[in-house]
Amino acid sequence: MNIIRIRGVEFSACHGLNNFEKVEKQPFIFDADVTADFYGAAKNDELLQTVNYSSFCKMLERVTLGNTFNLIEKLAYECAFTAFEEFPQISALSLTVWKPQAPMKRKFESVGATVEMRREKVYLSLGSSMGDKKKYLDTALEKLSATRGVKVEKVSEYVSTEPYGGAAENMFLNCAACVSTVLTPHALLDEIHRIEAECGRVRDKRWGDRTLDIDIIFFGNENINDERLTVPHRDFMNRDFVKIPLKSIAPHLNF
Repeated sequence: MNIIRIRGVEFSACHGLNNFEKVEKQPFIFDADVTADFYGAAKNDELLQTVNYSSFCKMLERVTLGNTFNLIEKLAYECAFTAFEEFPQISALSLTVWKPQAPMKRKFESVGATVEMRREKVYLSLGSSMGDKKKYLDTALEKLSATRGVKVEKVSEYVSTEPYGGAAENMFLNCAACVSTVLTPHALLDEIHRIEAECGRVRDKRWGDRTLDIDIIFFGNENINDERLTVPHRDFMNRDFVKIPLKSIAPHLNF
């Protein structure tokens, strides 16, 4: 693992809930652990083959000075998202924003917020059995692409399939998509539920007809089993409408 460590980068800016914090500058200090493969830079002694820490710090400065946020959590996320957008070499990032002069009526050294992100490949199954099915799938992919921290990399052909589960009456239109994301699995799930709702999804009958259904099939090498999410998807092996489109865009997957 190759990590570029940046410590104690300080900017004076206006971030905070209080009105005076929005006009009176105070220090914000950044620490970052930037994971990137810079073997090529070491081998060739070439700056372009690594993450330029000077450019990285300029990005932090631009985001910090160019905005006014209520929360350091928001500032940390904005900087982290921008880092992944502007530095494609980054595979993972841990970024901390410290606020040493936070207005607290007690003695303290500093308060801070840390964001940890990692690029992951995620495989999704999308389906629709109501209305203009193709339009719903097209819209879902557009909304995924427009979601910050998500990039749609590959989409299978759309296929018409029989309903599954015994409750739906209409034929489905299905596809699979490969996306790259820096969101956590549950954050991605929240965005998927938002997109489904924006496309008119109503969760009133299990297995019933629906305008849009998006399932997370694989999320990197993650294994998750909680009350909200199971990854790999628990039932995908029984669903040809998932496996066939998925194999067409990811033949390397072993299932």
